Amino acid sequence: MSGVFRIGVRLVQGSPAVGSIPKPFLIAARNISGKTLRGSKLSKPKPFPYLEKQYTAWNACLDVLTKNTTSRFDENTKVVVVDGPIAAGKSAFAKELASELEMKYFPEVSMDNYYINPYGYDMRKLDHLLPPTMQSFDVAKFLQDPTHRNVATFQVRMLVERFSQYVDALAHLFSTGEGVVLDRSVYSDFVFLEAMFRNGYISKGARSVYYDLVKNTFCDLMKPHLVIYLDVPVDVVKERIKKRANPAEAGSKALTDQYLKDIETIYKQQYLKEISTHAELLIYDWSDYGETEVVVEDIERIDFDRFDKDDPKMRDWVQENEEDWTEARCRYMNKPDLMNSLNVPRFDVPELTVSPDDFKAWYDVWYSAPGMEYRKGYNEECGDTGILTKMKLDFRNTL
Repeated sequence: MSGVFRIGVRLVQGSPAVGSIPKPFLIAARNISGKTLRGSKLSKPKPFPYLEKQYTAWNACLDVLTKNTTSRFDENTKVVVVDGPIAAGKSAFAKELASELEMKYFPEVSMDNYYINPYGYDMRKLDHLLPPTMQSFDVAKFLQDPTHRNVATFQVRMLVERFSQYVDALAHLFSTGEGVVLDRSVYSDFVFLEAMFRNGYISKGARSVYYDLVKNTFCDLMKPHLVIYLDVPVDVVKERIKKRANPAEAGSKALTDQYLKDIETIYKQQYLKEISTHAELLIYDWSDYGETEVVVEDIERIDFDRFDKDDPKMRDWVQENEEDWTEARCRYMNKPDLMNSLNVPRFDVPELTVSPDDFKAWYDVWYSAPGMEYRKGYNEECGDTGILTKMKLDFRNTL
């Protein structure tokens, strides 16, 4: 059975301190329950179809009057993130945990999110038509060539994709009341950036641009309620990498002992300390894996409702009234505006800039690919029909 360390978690509910500040009007909190304890579900408003329907100002006004946002919430309306080193077993565990908690599972982001378009066409097939600076670069290429010019672009794109997924997760939570379990999140992405920087895979300038993006965007997000870290030592990580025999990982120039040790160090000395100032944190020794049921039992003991509005713990999830909750919801329903905040003008880092000619070559090839000439739903050659009478747009698509 796995070992467990609890950091910043008080598992026994206590009484409010004498003289403490009264709780605000509305708090998305209290204990998470596994499906065994949840029993029958309370009646609440139907989920808002946020993927098909735009959330307008009129919708927001109605929701404030009817309290439709918070009335969807229950004890499991939470953001849970599963983190850990490479080959820790996060994906299988996170998927199983989401099922046990009756939450929506968000798999780990990959460059497939960027390169495979809405019609299933893999844009990496076009590399032979593109100049070297504009060719695709994903995890597989990084593992084999970690000092390539496009490593910086790759890591910035990973940040963008993780940010996009986190916004989607928050939009799902607010629109449905269903909690979410993410396999890694945008908050731990910097662990890999820092490990790359320490090993000379990325420049100081590119690192500076990365943190400019973080500074410009993270203020719009709401941090997780709970982070679960699966701790696996480097020697076990190396054994698992070897055992799973991923062709991209075999003989990788990137996965050196030092790189893997740096990932472990940055996780433990920076990320876990920083995230635990807001979120609850559970750390498990996952060297021999563990039992999801044991983790669920530990989660069920956490009282998320013991903090007041002046406590940094859970601060993002303490709102004064229905208007504040609805305002937060509007932010994540309007995804294109949030994604625009990633447009930070920095032209002083050579590996993150391209020539006009290279960009023009990329643009002409990219937007001539199947399904890329028009918005999703309006590409007749990809089988879309009723184009002349179609009124709806894929407004969450930020491509």
